[in-house]
Amino acid sequence: MLTGRTAVITGGAQGIGYAIARTFADNGALVVIGDLDEAKAKEAAASLGTEALGVGCNVVSSDDVATLLDRAVESFGSLDVMVNNAGITRDATMRKMTEQQFDDVISVHLRGCWNGTRLAAGIMRENGGGSIINLSSISGKVGFIGQTNYSAAKAGIVGLTKAAAKEVAHLGVRINAIQPGLIRTAMTEAMPQKAWDQKMSEIPMQRAGEPSEIASVALFYASNLSSYMTGTVAEVTGGRYM
Repeated sequence: MLTGRTAVITGGAQGIGYAIARTFADNGALVVIGDLDEAKAKEAAASLGTEALGVGCNVVSSDDVATLLDRAVESFGSLDVMVNNAGITRDATMRKMTEQQFDDVISVHLRGCWNGTRLAAGIMRENGGGSIINLSSISGKVGFIGQTNYSAAKAGIVGLTKAAAKEVAHLGVRINAIQPGLIRTAMTEAMPQKAWDQKMSEIPMQRAGEPSEIASVALFYASNLSSYMTGTVAEVTGGRYM
């Protein structure tokens, strides 16, 4: 479905980002993984078993993101798909959260996503179009205790996606967002059993999602199957908070 297309995934060395990279590679894409840990980015790219590149990138830095995209174009000749997935958590209640914890999460998620969206769109609009996929979260729809920073950032990504989509739709650049729910990753499986059970009780499908189930939706958005969709938000949550 993506044969001959170049796809860049930030935060692609592990978790959902890696699952997206794997799915894209399996569907013929030339994959570029950007990650804060350059060694892990290169290791992840090598493990795909296809033509892929791993690049160190701090998404908060527009220079880093520009370099990442330049490497993709220089290596593979185009930029067709951009997935803004990089993120961190610094959970704490408002009473205990520091300004640094708030700023760090907003910077990585929201500024990082803005950097990736605007720079990728700048390249794509000159080359006839492309698809940009931004990772939000159900936390951006509902708001969770201890996540005023994360929920604000993830809600902001939805607004950013819709505003940016309107700016570049006439140039063939599509921008959509995905809101994952409880997905089984190393990070979520490390949470206390009580917290896991509480989240599970909120899911009508009565199970956590797998990273591959987010990746398949990203594949849909990256491919021609979603050619008439832009500015949309896909909730991949098992029905949680529908």
